[in-house]
Amino acid sequence: MARLNEPRRLQGLGHILLISCYELGHQPIGLALPLAFLEDAGFKPDALDLALEPLEDEKIKKARLIAISVPMHTALRIGIDAARRIHKINTQCQIVFFGLYASLNTKWLLKEGSDFVIGGEYETPLLNLVKSLDQGQIDSVEGVSSRAHHSEPYLKHLNFLTPQRERLLPLEKYAHLVEKNTTRTAGYVESSRGCRHHCRHCPIPPVYQGRFFLIPKQTVLEDIDHLVKMGATHITFGDPDFLNGAVHSLRIVREMHVVHPDITFDFTAKVEHLIRHESYLEELRSLGCIFIISAVESFSNKVLSCLVKGHTREEAVEVFHRVKAAGIALRPTFVVFTPWTTLQDLMDLFEIVEREGMIQYVDPVQYAIRLLIPPGSLLLSEPSLHPFLGGLDASGISYDWSHPDPRMDSLQKRFSRLIESEAESHETPEPLFYQLKEYIHAEIEQREARDIEIHPEHTGFVPPKLSESWFCCAEPTEKQLCIEEIKGKPAP
Repeated sequence: MARLNEPRRLQGLGHILLISCYELGHQPIGLALPLAFLEDAGFKPDALDLALEPLEDEKIKKARLIAISVPMHTALRIGIDAARRIHKINTQCQIVFFGLYASLNTKWLLKEGSDFVIGGEYETPLLNLVKSLDQGQIDSVEGVSSRAHHSEPYLKHLNFLTPQRERLLPLEKYAHLVEKNTTRTAGYVESSRGCRHHCRHCPIPPVYQGRFFLIPKQTVLEDIDHLVKMGATHITFGDPDFLNGAVHSLRIVREMHVVHPDITFDFTAKVEHLIRHESYLEELRSLGCIFIISAVESFSNKVLSCLVKGHTREEAVEVFHRVKAAGIALRPTFVVFTPWTTLQDLMDLFEIVEREGMIQYVDPVQYAIRLLIPPGSLLLSEPSLHPFLGGLDASGISYDWSHPDPRMDSLQKRFSRLIESEAESHETPEPLFYQLKEYIHAEIEQREARDIEIHPEHTGFVPPKLSESWFCCAEPTEKQLCIEEIKGKPAP
């Protein structure tokens, strides 16, 4: 679709500012896509990324509509702080939250001062809201909730446009690929949104209800071309599950490889999809796939059953080796601490990771992830959770829960402190891994934990990864919540 060359003359709305709060270290596609829709309609919004840019008073003062992208829990926490600052500086500005976690927290966000909330496939509702406000109308807009009107998340196919990245910071500012002691510039695209599965702990099913949408192949390829021109030599496919539409995904990477034969890529996929599509693995490697992220979550079959993950411990271990045999690194992610995880389960996880040669493949932050239960979570229908479930926390963002074994909550806090304070000081994950394992031994043996000194010498394969540790549906770290830009100060 052709884009208008001349800016649209705003009738009543005024300046529009789009804000990203946090997108796992990637250049925010949560801004790039709505920018494309708004600019195609003739609007000229400004954009900033709070993870890297200051939220300056002047930008707040001149804005008449500020749209805050919150695709994940951490972004929501940061976005709420930003909105409070915005309200203090510009009382006339209207604020809209949009994205996955906006949908999950609609009632609370509207109660706390947001004027509008948009979820699901948000680009069309956001554009229609902007048009309505620009024309001085306050009628209800499909997919947009306000204090006067509730709307369900917008779940209709969009006429996708190529993401607009010119207004965003350069790729060099974001997460990069780390491989063989070198780094390369990485770009981030999506080829689908939503998910056909219903894992209970995932925030996607309550919003998308088992639906997923394919982004047209040519749109994705044009975005990749643009990212390559911007310097990307590696592409992350950020789909919730790249193999939800396996044929569609293969067509994209096949054509990408023809045009850009030296580009590597990674993606995320479920264990069950990697089993079902094992025959694709060798071709994916030949096309440039160097690692795959899979939400293994646990090596306890009871926990996996409660989460409705669709795989077993044995299958997860087997998939790790099958993917590795195909020449691709599988990087598992975990939700280590749940109400159903026992102290022995925790020890089993560490022993399996060590025995199966996974230590290098797991970012240490994964060992501290605690189950997050947002409003609307499918977990709320799990009877075995109810004895441990509290109410919504003070900010209404997630449900409190406590473990039936106090040692587990104590270990989670101890894990978090150690990983956050020391993760960046270690070149390899072994020192943290064995110190964490010692904490578990000490709890089981009812003794004080010893300091473990590990000095690994690596001579073999070190799996590739992104410089930003992958964790999405989890509580943010203190470091993430202390982004100086929210306070109006540039980051050092």
